[in-house]
Amino acid sequence: MTGQNAFVLHSRPYRESSALVDFFTPQGRLRAVLRGARGKAGTLARPFVPLEVEFRGRGELKSVGRLDSAGLAYWLDGNALFSGMYLNELLIRLLPAEDAHPAMFDHYAATLPALAAKRPLEPILRSFEWRLLTELGYGFALDRDVTDQPIVSEALYRLVPDTGLEPVGQFQPGLFNGAELLAMAEADWSVPGALAAAKRLMRQALAPHLGGRPLVSRELFMNMKEVPRD
Repeated sequence: MTGQNAFVLHSRPYRESSALVDFFTPQGRLRAVLRGARGKAGTLARPFVPLEVEFRGRGELKSVGRLDSAGLAYWLDGNALFSGMYLNELLIRLLPAEDAHPAMFDHYAATLPALAAKRPLEPILRSFEWRLLTELGYGFALDRDVTDQPIVSEALYRLVPDTGLEPVGQFQPGLFNGAELLAMAEADWSVPGALAAAKRLMRQALAPHLGGRPLVSRELFMNMKEVPRD
């Protein structure tokens, strides 16, 4: 059986010496039992390491037949580490099991070195969220409203999840102005307020698909920010 490229999204102990591992591959998100997880394989089966994995079994829970390194690990620390954990959690929560998304896999593989290089985080995260929404069929136009009219810089809009942007006649909480939306469409983060608006927009767009459960990675990040430093 031929191995395939993969990254570990999450791993937890399973039975005496095994681990239950969520992998992200071009063929989708796969869950598999890794036996001998306390040995060499266990040191490789951690997030942000390019792997080549051979999976065995036809059921939803597979087993790892072979696991090899396919490149150097991406060293993430500080806010970049929390960001990588956030991306992994989004993939676990939103990607259906064994639903192939090779383009999303390539985007993830290109995002990790950007995080490791300590590039500005907000544009990287917004790009990933937008790509994931689009891949899952939840994307919408940023330069046209729900009636297919062009977004107007001076107008106000609200997001109708999974549908698009609806023009609004008067101010309400949580709205977006047209200039911000047009900046997002062009990924022009030099426009004042565009990045902050993009963060709000992605949270609104993702919320219906995450259900009521908060993201653990987001809570960890917020808790770390609240820890007093000497």
